[in-house]
Amino acid sequence: MKILMVNKFLYPNGGSETYIFKLGEQLQKEGHEVQYFGMEHEGRVVGNRVESYTSNMDFHTGKLQKLLYPFKIIYSTEARKKIRLVLDDFAPDVVHLNNINFQITPSIIYEIRSYEKKHKKQIKIVFTAHDYQWVCPNHMMMIPATGELCFACQGGKFAACSQNRCIHNSRVKSILGTIEAQYYKWRKTYGMVDTIICPSEFMKKQLDTSPLLAKKTVMMHNFLPKTEPENADVQTLADLPEKYVLYFGRFSEEKGVKTLLEVCRNLPDISFVFAGTGPLEEEVSKCSNIQNVGFVRGKALQNLIAGAAFSLYPSEWYENCPFSVMETQLYGTPMIASNLGGTPELLQDGVTGELFEAGNAKLLQEKITKLWMQPELCRKYQENCKDIKFDTIEEYCDKIVKKVYTMRSI
Repeated sequence: MKILMVNKFLYPNGGSETYIFKLGEQLQKEGHEVQYFGMEHEGRVVGNRVESYTSNMDFHTGKLQKLLYPFKIIYSTEARKKIRLVLDDFAPDVVHLNNINFQITPSIIYEIRSYEKKHKKQIKIVFTAHDYQWVCPNHMMMIPATGELCFACQGGKFAACSQNRCIHNSRVKSILGTIEAQYYKWRKTYGMVDTIICPSEFMKKQLDTSPLLAKKTVMMHNFLPKTEPENADVQTLADLPEKYVLYFGRFSEEKGVKTLLEVCRNLPDISFVFAGTGPLEEEVSKCSNIQNVGFVRGKALQNLIAGAAFSLYPSEWYENCPFSVMETQLYGTPMIASNLGGTPELLQDGVTGELFEAGNAKLLQEKITKLWMQPELCRKYQENCKDIKFDTIEEYCDKIVKKVYTMRSI
């Protein structure tokens, strides 16, 4: 089978890139042919045979970019022309879309269907929803200016995006986001996709509010291969406390870090380790009982997670299927996490950890204190983590090929 993976970034940038690289690699191992389409970039690590990519777009710099911004984010003739070259050369059986809005744009869906008609070749178009973009123009279901969670655009009422300045708190950008959403709703573009993979039941529920999408969604939690940490002393990463509570991820408000910092300051006798970077980094580093070890990955991160008494995931927006929650439990570490989005589908409350009401500093403080003071409860949760199972990449790939990449529309 020939599969064309489409994503705006073709270099390591986030969760969606990890997803397409790992999935593409496994598909190739199983004998399928995989090529990639997206933006050109100096860090690009995958590609296609004809070396056809769209221009690297940075909307935050340059007068020309700002001038062309309104046109390029809504409909890209360049993306259609460039993907046409790939289609003509590769003739894929499946085109697997990922993050395409703004830089690539959904205009490429028309080019795929045009190619299909011209060449009388059936192509399955699959989309993995890594965020809520197709039902919420700012993709987070949150009003940035206030941090308020929001369902206002549900049912295609996208004018709320402009009213609340939902994109970068900018009236102009929010109007453009509204126009883009209304345009593709009017043209019923997303209805031309055969199958939409939702990595959580919560995501599926949100996309099902759109009549165009409701009959096309399937839920598949993300894969996460279990990798045992090396037998290395976690102390080699840094001069860490003997016992510590871990937060790893982005230091930002939507991740609940501001609330967490308030709690940390109220618990001076508990040692916290933070691993990551972000806009709240200065505040993190100022807290006397927090050791900020910066951005950590690979085996060092695995050892850091495995060495923690328990881990924290206090996110205050509707997370989809967070890898952090999955891998923490797979490494045998209990977790305290907020109860939003897809997180409760991954963490068993009272079994492998505990959930709390997102943004509730008092409850979070109580949960942290309880687990810190009750090591026997942590050990119970650690033992239960051994029974946790998420799909390996091999199992996930098998499901994709047999249940999603088939030519029958769902």
